[in-house]
Amino acid sequence: MPEYKQFPLADTAEGLTEADIIAWQVKPGDTVTVNQIVVEVETAKAAVELPIPWAGVVTELLVEPGQTVEVGAPILTIDVDPGGKAAPAPAAAPAAEEPAEEEMKPLVGYGSKAVVTQRRARKGAASAPAPAPAPAPVAVAPEPALASKPKGGYVPLAKPPVRKLAKDLGVDLHALTGTADGGVITRDDVQAAANGSAAPAAVSTVDSGYDPATRERRVPIKGVRKATAAAMVQSAYTAPHVTEFLTIDVTPMMEFREKLKKSREFAGVKVTPLTFAAKAVCLAAKRTPDVNAVWDEAAQEIVYKDYVHLGIAAATPRGLVVPKVRDADSMSLKELAIALTELTDVAREGKTTPAAMLGGTITITNVGVFGVDTGTPIINPGESAILCLGAIKDTPWVVDGEIKVRKVLQLSLSFDHRVVDGQQGSEFLADVGALLADPAVAITY
Repeated sequence: MPEYKQFPLADTAEGLTEADIIAWQVKPGDTVTVNQIVVEVETAKAAVELPIPWAGVVTELLVEPGQTVEVGAPILTIDVDPGGKAAPAPAAAPAAEEPAEEEMKPLVGYGSKAVVTQRRARKGAASAPAPAPAPAPVAVAPEPALASKPKGGYVPLAKPPVRKLAKDLGVDLHALTGTADGGVITRDDVQAAANGSAAPAAVSTVDSGYDPATRERRVPIKGVRKATAAAMVQSAYTAPHVTEFLTIDVTPMMEFREKLKKSREFAGVKVTPLTFAAKAVCLAAKRTPDVNAVWDEAAQEIVYKDYVHLGIAAATPRGLVVPKVRDADSMSLKELAIALTELTDVAREGKTTPAAMLGGTITITNVGVFGVDTGTPIINPGESAILCLGAIKDTPWVVDGEIKVRKVLQLSLSFDHRVVDGQQGSEFLADVGALLADPAVAITY
C-alpha cells in the first residue's frame, strides 16, 4: 500500500522564515534516493540545493518555480512505498508525530537546525496568535498542487552561471523561452539570443510586471535583494557612521605584484590588489583592535575579536553577497590569494552557502573593479568597520620634488563611532595605506 510523505521547506540557515523556489530537479514519477537533490531555492542569504531524506517516487510538486514559500510548508509529495498497490491514502491525522531523530540524520546541507522550526511573525503582519511549529513529514494523501502564479511577477528559470552569462551578454532572460525540461533557460538559449537567432518569448504584461501604459516594469523585492536592503537600513540607522579617506601611491605594491607573478612560489596563483589589501587589513587590525570589535547593544558590551573573519563584498547575478575568509589573519599572502580566488569564483557562480556569509568581523569592498575612484560604504551588520578600495589609476604625483606619473589608489574607511574613535579609525586607515604604499613595511608590524 502506498505510503505518502510531504517534504517541507527546511530552515537552511539560522533565522530564515521563507525562500523562493528557483527550479525543480525532479518531476512527478521520478524515482529518488536518500539525499538526492530535488530542488534549488533562493533564501535571503544564498541559493541552496535541498536534498530529500527519503527514497521513493515523486507523486506531486506542490509549488511552482518563482513562488515564495514559508519555512515548514510542504513543497513535494513522495511515495516512500511505491511497491504497494495503489489505494486511497488515509487522511492526515490531526496531530502527527514528529519523525525520529535518526530518520532525519541522512539529510545533508541543512545546517544545525531541525526541519521543524518556529517561525517569527513577519513585520507589519496583523496581530494574531503565534503560529504553531510546522508539522514534520507524515503519511498523508497527496493534495492538489498549488497552481497559483508567482506573486509579483514572472521569474525566469535559469541557473546562476546562466544568469551571469545573460548579464554579461546583455540578454534579458524575461524575453526567452527555455528549451530544457520544465522551460529552464540554458547557456545555448542565451547564446542564441545574443546572436539574434532565438525566438523571443511571448510578452505577458501580467507575468513580466510590465505596464505598457506607464512603460514601467515592476520586480518583486525578495531573496538577497530584500535581505541586503533590510541589513543596510538597519546598519545605517543604528550605527553612527564616520567615513575617512586616504589617497596613496601604490606603485611599489604594483611592482612587487609583478615580481611575485614571476616567482616560482606564486606560479599559478592570482595575486590582485585585493590580496594585498586583505593582508594589510589583517595586520593593521592587530594594532588597532577596535576596528575588529563589535557593539553589543543588548549586553551593553563591546566585544573584541582575537581573530579576523574577513568579509569580501561580491557583486553576483543574485545581488550583493559578503562571504567570509575564516581566520584570514592566520594566512600567508599566498594562502590569502588562493582563498580570495576560490571565494569570489564561488560567489559569482551563485553557490555561496548561507554559513559562508555568517560571523564576519570586518569587510572589504572593492569598487575599483568598476572603475570608481572611491565610495562611502555602509558597515556590514555585526561589524564595526568596512574598507573601500577605489580604482588604481595613473596619476601625476610629486616624488622627491618632481612630478611623475604614479599608480595611485584612493581608500575610504567607514566605521562605527560608538566603537571606533576618530583617532583609532585614522590610525588604522594610515596603517593600511602605509602597507599598500610599501609592502616592505609589513616586516615592522
